[in-house]
Order: sequence, then C-alpha cells, then structure tokens
Amino acid sequence: MNDNQPPFAREDPWRIFRIMAEFVASFEALSQTGPAVTIFGSARTKPSDPHYKRTEKLARGLARHQLAVITGGGPGIMEAGNKGAARAGGKSVGLNIELPFEQKGNHYANVPVDFHYFFTRKVCFVKYSAGFVFMPGGFGTLDEFFEVLTLVQTQRIPKFPLILMGRAFWKSLLQWLKSLEQGGFISPGDLDLLTVTDDVDEAIECILEYQRTVGVPASVPKAFA
Repeated sequence: MNDNQPPFAREDPWRIFRIMAEFVASFEALSQTGPAVTIFGSARTKPSDPHYKRTEKLARGLARHQLAVITGGGPGIMEAGNKGAARAGGKSVGLNIELPFEQKGNHYANVPVDFHYFFTRKVCFVKYSAGFVFMPGGFGTLDEFFEVLTLVQTQRIPKFPLILMGRAFWKSLLQWLKSLEQGGFISPGDLDLLTVTDDVDEAIECILEYQRTVGVPASVPKAFA
C-alpha cells in the first residue's frame, strides 16, 4: 500500500460497506411496516405548542386507519407523531439520525431505526411512504419538503399526497413559490400538487381518498428501481 495516499483513499472503499449495511438493516425493518405516512417537522417544537398537539392527533388518526406513521425519530414534532401513533396502538417508526446536538431518539417509536448518513435516511422516508405531511419546521423540514416535491413533480415517485399543515406558517413560502410560477421557473399546476390545511381530519381524508382511488403502489417507485 502506498503510504503517501490521502486518508480518504484508504477509508472511502470501506465506507461503502457501512452505507450498504445501513440500507440492508433499514430496508429489512421497514419492509414489514405496511402502508405508511411520513410526518416531517421541527425538532424544537414543545409539547405545549398547538402544532405538537395537532401532530399527535394526526398520527393517532392515521394509526386508527391502519397506517404506520414514520418520523425522524427525534424530539418535537417527531416525538408528537410517534407518540400519537404508539398510543393508538399503531406502528410508530422513528428514523433517528446521529447528530452532535439537538437530535436524540424519542422513546415513543416502537420501530426504531438508527442512521449515520442523512441520505440513506432520506431514501427510507420516501421509499416506504404513500403520503407526506409537513408540519412547521426549519432547514431540515424545508429540505425534505423540496426533495419530496421534486420527486413527485419529476414523476420519479407517484403523485402521493403532499400536505402542508399550518396555513399561516406556509403562507409566505407559498407566495414565493407562486412568484416562481409567474416567472416561468416552475410549471403551471405544480403548486396543485400541494394540499394546504389546518384541519387534521381533512389531512387524514386526503390520504385515505388517495388510497381509495389510487391505492398503495405494489412496485418500487422509479426513484429506487
């Protein structure tokens, strides 16, 4: 071996095995969950916040309709989603990421899966969900929102329900997206992919209606084929 090689030349080939192991373990765990909905949102939301309470109610309602609930496995909105699903007797999946601050797993996830890499975790959010709910959040939530929206808009995954909960929170972003449409940067109708609501029952019905009319895809989405 050449001792003058940079460190990454020795480490990167072995890193592939860690990535593979992360995919194998997560795919094995999540392939048994059945139809699922992912809830995204801030790790900083407190239990006293209305968004936390709304998330818990949403997850409880989804679980009562035999839908697994997937979250990022951490505190805040993620904890609320896992709590609601678990207390309703449903599958409560937490895809926890190792971070030096802010994130640590909540104890309400009855299907916990730990990740080192963000990108493997993000694959699992999309691969095993048939609907997505975006609660108020920060950079991470926005990153997940735009990635899932892009996959649907480019038809790499089916036209799953994409639900923005909290009209007041999302209002400014939607206005900016509308300006992109007016400027020709996105296509007319792209924003129709989104459902914006404050009503938990409306969000649940949107997901159930998709299942009744389209069903849950039996094959792997194109993005992962």
